[in-house]
Amino acid sequence: MTERHWSETVACGWLEQKGLRLLEDNYNTRFGEIDLIMTDGDNVVFVEVRQRTSSRFGTPAETVNKQKRQRLQKAAAHYLQRTHWDNGAPCRFDVIAIEGDRANACINWIKNAF
Repeated sequence: MTERHWSETVACGWLEQKGLRLLEDNYNTRFGEIDLIMTDGDNVVFVEVRQRTSSRFGTPAETVNKQKRQRLQKAAAHYLQRTHWDNGAPCRFDVIAIEGDRANACINWIKNAF
């Protein structure tokens, strides 16, 4: 398991305040890593956290490209199969885009990002 980046800790706490519950963080597979795996009611939510100091070269959310989405989907399928959540439970992929530094973080929550 890798250590959380500060932005993942901030995102997790922020989402927990919104009522989500953490199942696992930094879930690693051969396909890639999922930053946060949470539940939102009956939904399993796979959260990609992206942070940039500024949007000068694009927003944090714009860095989640097609290849990254495909890797996340494969890693999520692995998680669902491994944990037996693959029984038809609804799931979604969210992006938490954080702009700024730890002291001045601006959070944008994109539900059902892909």
